Amino acid sequence: MKMKEKLAKQPMIVGRPALVMVDFQGGGAYVPGVEGGVPHVGNREERMKRMARAKELVLAAREADVPVVFIQEVHRADGVDFGRELDGDEDVHCLEGLPSTAISADQVDFRPGDYLVPKRRYSAFYGTDFEILLKGLKVQTLILTGGLTDVCVHYTFVDGHQGDYYCRVVEDCVGGSSQDAHDASLRAMEYLQAGARRTSDEILAAFKALKVSRAA
Repeated sequence: MKMKEKLAKQPMIVGRPALVMVDFQGGGAYVPGVEGGVPHVGNREERMKRMARAKELVLAAREADVPVVFIQEVHRADGVDFGRELDGDEDVHCLEGLPSTAISADQVDFRPGDYLVPKRRYSAFYGTDFEILLKGLKVQTLILTGGLTDVCVHYTFVDGHQGDYYCRVVEDCVGGSSQDAHDASLRAMEYLQAGARRTSDEILAAFKALKVSRAA
């Protein structure tokens, strides 16, 4: 058997997983005249459905003793830390202290004391303590939800992949800047790790199995 055949097919969850909630912030309610927001696919109803599904994952993860890590993009009010982030289609967004930057607590069950990783760039790994947290929790598999599929989720997936984490993306709990970008990014992530694309039903079943196994 070739080396690639031995290594390519991995279980959905290897070792300890963590549910990574990427930028579930403010419900898109940007402040007129201050923030312009970012492009995204789907209407508010569709986004709320994704958020509700993601909340189910959070609750199931808590029941199964799976760590939940909330990622929050945040920028200083004077914009000094945006760097090249506004050179493309994105306008000013996620300014510190604004309601639109806060984690949507009720919608995704974000609680005081939960793991929270603020970031100034797209990837949750870049310039943050995310990996220190993951190492401390002894996490091997990252289960990614949130937005944008083609930006912060994809960049975090790629950095996780390059750091030798097993990365999974919950494709019905992520949304992109456009449908084409969303679809292309999911294909790109699957290209990096076979079996990366997963549904929330699959993850919920896996969390239930973990809960049962730990209770046995």
